[in-house]
Amino acid sequence: MTDILPQPDCSLKAVCEPLERCCLDRLEEPGSKRPPNTGARLWGRVRSKLLRQKLDPQTVETKNWHTDVIEMNGIKVEFSMKFTSRDMSLKRTPSKKQTGVFGVKISVVTKRERSKVPYIVRQCVEEVEKRGIEEVGIYRISGVATDIQALKAVFDANNKDILLMLSDMDINAIAGTLKLYFRELPEPLLTDRLYPAFMEGIALSDPAAKENCMMHLLRTLPDPNLITFLFLLEHLKRVAEKEPINKMSLHNLATVFGPTLLRPSEVESKAHLTSAADIWSHDVMAQVQVLLYYLQHPPISFAELKRNTLYFSTDV
Repeated sequence: MTDILPQPDCSLKAVCEPLERCCLDRLEEPGSKRPPNTGARLWGRVRSKLLRQKLDPQTVETKNWHTDVIEMNGIKVEFSMKFTSRDMSLKRTPSKKQTGVFGVKISVVTKRERSKVPYIVRQCVEEVEKRGIEEVGIYRISGVATDIQALKAVFDANNKDILLMLSDMDINAIAGTLKLYFRELPEPLLTDRLYPAFMEGIALSDPAAKENCMMHLLRTLPDPNLITFLFLLEHLKRVAEKEPINKMSLHNLATVFGPTLLRPSEVESKAHLTSAADIWSHDVMAQVQVLLYYLQHPPISFAELKRNTLYFSTDV
């Protein structure tokens, strides 16, 4: 019997490979008749089990670890899981120091770097577009947690070996680092203050009113937030252009990034979170719809937005 212990946030490929190696090793043993692809099929069972547990109301209401074992052809996978409520799993962790980039205000980072878009965002996007834009499930499949933490430490330290490390790192870890950066901002990229307005704007039924409202909200964002958002928006559109290959549609990308770029402040979250089941609230769907709206919109120019701001402010 063989024990395989998956690490947190590891990808399907990262788990299947050791399972398959174990299968091949056992196939070389005298009398072994283990079918091929046992690792992939076994991990498929694990994922199905995890999904059922995640959706089980009794499981999500408990704070205890739940341990389970799944066996196939002499290989055993033992895993533990517990539910973490949305206000904890999406909790922002502001940095106590202002020298790094994670957990530091985007305006502070861009001012320090004398850049319009944070260096970490530019480099991660460049690397994804260079060798990961056709990767199946890019941004959806998690990178290995230890790789992401290593990249986080390098960016925080402004290490001179960043580019070399990026070129050698698994592309899903780089994509995961970009998502982590936005998740750990002291406030979401589209800001706490504008969150209620975004929720109201996306709910408007009149197309013209919605267009005016959604564009006005972008104009209201601080310049570093707006420029970075538009930069990310164009990148995600380019990723979606490869959907036939990478299987990542605009809706899939909006589902991944929407709740990270736009979500209520911790105070508002605690005020509205009454049970674990609230993680599936309509707010999450609205956050996805906001990002999807901008992804489906024709190209948005920063200069054009600012010109419209001037016209709006002088139109009495």
